[in-house]
Amino acid sequence: MIKPAKNTICLWYDGDAEEAARFYARTFPDSSVGAVHQAPGDFHSGKQGDVLTVEFKVLGIACLGLNGGPGIKHNEAFSFQVATVDQAETDRYWNAIVGNGGQENVCGWCRDKWGLSWQITPIVLTQAVTDPDRAAAKRAFDAMMTMKKIDIAAIDAARRG
Repeated sequence: MIKPAKNTICLWYDGDAEEAARFYARTFPDSSVGAVHQAPGDFHSGKQGDVLTVEFKVLGIACLGLNGGPGIKHNEAFSFQVATVDQAETDRYWNAIVGNGGQENVCGWCRDKWGLSWQITPIVLTQAVTDPDRAAAKRAFDAMMTMKKIDIAAIDAARRG
């Protein structure tokens, strides 16, 4: 028997936890779908035999998808923040999420089709807005505030002034 993770993120879905888990596994490295468990009896949003929970990993983080029904929605109070190394990686993750029924938001945030928020954050952006040169950091921050998907070249240009 596999010992479960000590701390697992439980994410609520409206019947499509397995679809979400499989999308994350296809999209992000070190991600996979583990066990899929059917409900042993009827429950408020499903029937015996329906998928109740899905064990999966996203970027190495243990998660449990719970098909709890339509009563609870995701919001920005929880998000996955994905550090990217270059524009190609930033574009790949952003485009995968938005292109699969998701929505763009501002400052590197987007939402997948299940309502889960993602911050696709280039490492360059984090370095720029924490630059000890506070004027350079402010220029980079101000540039970020005008963006949806982060444009690394524009962040670098703003940082340089």
